[in-house]
Amino acid sequence: MAGAQRVYKQRIKSTQSLKKMFRAQELIAASRIGKARERTAAAEPYATAITTAVSAVATHTSDSHPLTSERTDTQRVAVLVVASDRGMAGAYSASIIREAERLIARLQEAGKEVSLYVAGRRAESYFRFRGRELAGTWTEGSDSPSSETAGEISSTLLNAFLAPAEEGGVAEMHVVYTQFVSMVSQVPRVVRMLPLEVVEGVVEPGDDDVLPLYDFEPSAESVLDALLPRYVRSRIFSFLLEAAASELAARQRAMHTAVDNAEDLVRNYTRLANQARQSEITQEISEIVSGADALAS
Repeated sequence: MAGAQRVYKQRIKSTQSLKKMFRAQELIAASRIGKARERTAAAEPYATAITTAVSAVATHTSDSHPLTSERTDTQRVAVLVVASDRGMAGAYSASIIREAERLIARLQEAGKEVSLYVAGRRAESYFRFRGRELAGTWTEGSDSPSSETAGEISSTLLNAFLAPAEEGGVAEMHVVYTQFVSMVSQVPRVVRMLPLEVVEGVVEPGDDDVLPLYDFEPSAESVLDALLPRYVRSRIFSFLLEAAASELAARQRAMHTAVDNAEDLVRNYTRLANQARQSEITQEISEIVSGADALAS
């Protein structure tokens, strides 16, 4: 019994240490969520403005552009998976990876070859452990992404889309990320980024409406060349920001649950330790009484 009591006390001590770590992680995530949501909201006006500009150019010109045209010379498809660098966020990374696996399975069933790009150490370790070849990886800063990282990712993917088929060019590019809905809801989402399908900001004219006239200088193609890369970069940056807010919300919720579970374990171990101590005392009293009876007889 003395050994059992000692074991329970050790478990109580270790669980209390884990509880402190979980609480610290919860507080850190809670302190960063506000900033992550502010960054997401701050990026929306720019994304809306550049989307409207791209929509205007694409709607009022008949010129085709490589980023808006379907490619038929290759069956290779790029898939960018946005996960987290660290764990302790519940099923956040697992949900993203499952959604990515479903997308990859659908693309392969359609006879397409998948080129994997991952952002986040958790997704990188998952695919590398399973022997998947990765065309590009980006780690560090998943909970606080920078515009430089978004620019590097967008440049890499744009180069892959514009490259010739014999040099590894891709016909499509999909992004798998987590959309931040609320503090308790984060939904994995798949978006096809390339070729572009710009529909936001286009207003259908009524019978009495007069369509605006646009004059592009030096040409509509040059304007698209300047706007479309910025459009792709802004969209990828917004995906990274939403994924960061989702990761922090998932980590706060997971750590809050872990703290509650640790408290339950401490209570259970305390009760078991008290029971072991009571059994030990009862056994000692029984031994003393038995010894006294033996001496008396």
